[in-house]
Amino acid sequence: MSGKKAQILVVEDDPGILEGLLDLLAFHGYAPEGVADGNKGLSTALAGNFDLVILDVMLPGLDGFSICKELRARKSNQAILMLTAKGAESDVITGLRTGADDYVRKPFSLSELLARIEALLRRSGKAPTPDVLTIGGLVFDGENLLLKNGEAQTSLTSREMEIIAYLDRNRGRSISQQELLTEVWQYSDPDIETRTVDIHMAKLRKKIAAVAPEFDPAAKDGNPFLRTVRGKGYQLAVENNGNKQ
Repeated sequence: MSGKKAQILVVEDDPGILEGLLDLLAFHGYAPEGVADGNKGLSTALAGNFDLVILDVMLPGLDGFSICKELRARKSNQAILMLTAKGAESDVITGLRTGADDYVRKPFSLSELLARIEALLRRSGKAPTPDVLTIGGLVFDGENLLLKNGEAQTSLTSREMEIIAYLDRNRGRSISQQELLTEVWQYSDPDIETRTVDIHMAKLRKKIAAVAPEFDPAAKDGNPFLRTVRGKGYQLAVENNGNKQ
């Protein structure tokens, strides 16, 4: 990050966990700031220029899901990591669906947390995402983070655009979850347990079907836009129409 310390906001109401996280992050060379209230957490995140926001789910005032949803709506490129309760699968799914990039379950190991943080901050060496991709008649606008089909449109996250761009660059083969975690999420350990890829793919399929019902695999005569190849991974099931920029 060009020698500049990554700015990380931690929104966590447990004093012991908050202080521990701030000490850990500072020790590893980051510039952390802590907030213990949900309302203040949202206002701080919106007013600041943070490289990463770490959100607990249960907070006084606004909960972590509400903060995540609002942040994603107003700062589409903001990296967000959620802290969820161990075994609370619903929290993981809700967090990712509201826009979190990744999650860590409590109680977490420090090494796992640091690995997730490093992955979210590691952007160097990544292939550039094109400004516009037109695939199967749909326009993926990376500059404005929009998915368009004629007059219909919906918002995209930067991560969703990166997924589509990576699948498009690697047409003709199936892309495994491990490869996506390495190349898109920038994980150094792609074998780490996570449902992130599955849930992001489900969100993408839902957005695509919303603007182009013909690509809803659940509909009668619907065709998949993103194909799941059993045991191998994912691939685009439609042609690129050009217009890469």
